[in-house]
This record gives sequence, C-alpha cells and structure tokens, in this order.
Amino acid sequence: MDTFLYIHLLKLRLEAAQKDYLNLMKHFLKPKEVKVEKNNEGGFAVSVTCEKEGDTLVSVLEAFEEMGLHIVEARVSCNDLFAMEATAVPQNQVAMDVRDVTQAIIKATEKHQQFGTKGMN
Repeated sequence: MDTFLYIHLLKLRLEAAQKDYLNLMKHFLKPKEVKVEKNNEGGFAVSVTCEKEGDTLVSVLEAFEEMGLHIVEARVSCNDLFAMEATAVPQNQVAMDVRDVTQAIIKATEKHQQFGTKGMN
C-alpha cells in the first residue's frame, strides 16, 4: 500500500511541476503584436513582433508592396522572434487607413501558420 501512495504522490508532484513549467513559458513566449501609427508626413510607423516562421520577412515586405507602400527605413531582427520596425510612405497619393495596413500585415504574418511552414527558417 505504501508503494501506491508513493506513486500517487509522485504523480501529483509531476503534475504540479508541469503546471509551473507552463506558467513560466507564458512569460517567455511573446504573443503576436502589430502596431501601426500614422505619422506627420502621411506615412506609417509600423512595429511587428511574432514567432519566427518561414519567410515572414518576405511576406511582410510583399504586403507593403501590394499596398503601394515604400519602406523608407527599417530594422529587422530574427534571433528568437521576428521583429520589425519600419517607416513606410504611400507611393501614390491614395489615402490609406491604419486599420487596413494593420490587417494586411497580420494576414502576412499568419500566412505561414496556415500553410504549415513553421520551422523552415
């Protein structure tokens, strides 16, 4: 009977350790974040942070191109996460909404999740 009690207690300790591990991992995993703000020059300040998956940079740049945005300045990091800060201006005088730019970038970052290319970096 002592053996069964010991095994049960070990099982409870293992479950507690797993819960602690998952709680700790929540602090290390950064959720997807896309911020777009309109600047004074009529362009956009864009900040993107998400998991590093496949060709995320290519997808985001293609989204800028499809919207007719010219990237004036950009900083990109792909160490643990994909992170990009960019300043973009419209190539033509078409009025663009912050919401439209945000949605296009979110769609570009989700492209790889849909096609299962995670881990191809």
